[in-house]
Amino acid sequence: MAGEPPGRGRGDRPDGPNHPDRPDWFDDPDLGDSDTQVMGRAAVPDLDLAEDLGEPPQIDPAELAGLQGDEGGASTAIRRVLPLEDEASGLVARYLFPTERYRGEWKRHIISLGWPITIGVLSTFALGWLSGLATRWVGAGWLALVLVLVWLGVMGYVAWRVADWHFDRFILTNKRVMKVSGIITRKVAMMPLLRVTDMKYEQSPLGRMLNYGTFVLESAGQDQALREVPYLPNPNELYLRVVEEMYEPAAVEARMGGSPDESEEEQRAGDS
Repeated sequence: MAGEPPGRGRGDRPDGPNHPDRPDWFDDPDLGDSDTQVMGRAAVPDLDLAEDLGEPPQIDPAELAGLQGDEGGASTAIRRVLPLEDEASGLVARYLFPTERYRGEWKRHIISLGWPITIGVLSTFALGWLSGLATRWVGAGWLALVLVLVWLGVMGYVAWRVADWHFDRFILTNKRVMKVSGIITRKVAMMPLLRVTDMKYEQSPLGRMLNYGTFVLESAGQDQALREVPYLPNPNELYLRVVEEMYEPAAVEARMGGSPDESEEEQRAGDS
């Protein structure tokens, strides 16, 4: 046929009567000749060209990671909540019942030891200075002994405060928040998440610089065993984690690899 390229006739086109890939709607009696001509010649893609192009390219998501930032190259996806811990420490595990799901534990910020450590450092310098003066006095050996005993007492106080800081933990589970403290006399305070009616955290200017704050929890009851927890590190992270556990427990279960359905059933059972 005139006007057709060599080696390709009317029957070889997709709109041709003998083409194996001819669509069914070409033979629709409701379509007129003009409609068939327009749809057949203008709207049908060239199948031979599609076969030549092959499958679309597969793009690895890692290759697009660098394109998700701003003009300066910084990533716009900011992770505000750190990964969840897998297991509780031996100090905390003894206070969790078997069906309770552990979410995390936090020590107080190191700034809470600022005053005891300062006292220890100043007492050490004072001991050295006073001992030097005492050596100049005849028969002042008893004074040096007293100074050493006082210094040992001060260092014992510092060691006690450091040990107390080590055993002081704030714990979050899927059912409650707890605070464990004390070395000789152990204190365990807790508040169910279902009873938390208000929660806030406060940060002083120094707390904003060093990233610590004071958590304040309010509940419906009058007497609260756990209300104010000072010197908690990463208060924004902890705030988001507690709020997510209260309002989106299924999302937390999904990140932990658990069953979201079980978490929703437990929440409905607690609400009832």
